[in-house]
Amino acid sequence: MEKPIEKWLPTSIPVTGDDPFYVRRIFCVGRNYAAHAREMGHDPDRDLPFFFMKPFDSIVESGSTIPYPSMTNDLHHEIELVVALKTGGSHIREEQATNCIYGYAVGLDMTRRDLQSEAKKLGRPWDMAKGFDNSAPCAPITKKGDVENIETATIELKVNDQVKQKSSIDHLIWSVPETISFLSKLVELKPGDLIYSGTPDGVGAVNAGDYLYGTITGLSDLEINYK
Repeated sequence: MEKPIEKWLPTSIPVTGDDPFYVRRIFCVGRNYAAHAREMGHDPDRDLPFFFMKPFDSIVESGSTIPYPSMTNDLHHEIELVVALKTGGSHIREEQATNCIYGYAVGLDMTRRDLQSEAKKLGRPWDMAKGFDNSAPCAPITKKGDVENIETATIELKVNDQVKQKSSIDHLIWSVPETISFLSKLVELKPGDLIYSGTPDGVGAVNAGDYLYGTITGLSDLEINYK
């Protein structure tokens, strides 16, 4: 008898004080901090934002221990503010964008940097450098109404208790409302969408055995171990 096809399950993220948030899509903003743009060898002028995506099931909950990914010798950490949407739409006005937000979380855009560098050199897509298994660790979501002054919050990542990345959300080149508005002109945003809003400077290598601890003021912390 033919073996039945395995059923896939939806991916969810815990929410502080509420039911889980079910993830539809993950959009990531590239080079959205000026200092990070410079460290990657790019001009940080305010060019139009650009986006890439990760599979929804690349989400990893805080507290997890995950394997070092295959096909890379240069895995990098990129800590980010994650924005979870409760509503969406097309051509959302900037002044209306925050009405779409359900909450915020601390996330990591894990990157196989060597694969990304090779793809850039050859003019190829970044998919396998960004959208691999376990590439989107995410802390529990804090609902928007429970967060104060997210626009000026401090964002920080420690690797093995050493600070590697530290900045402020107000250093984003494109603010969260601007990002939502612009992205909604490219695609119709939907409830369940996540936006990883960009990483500050200080990105660097992660090795097997490393412990990553990410924080953003007012949000639940993110803890990830690599084996």
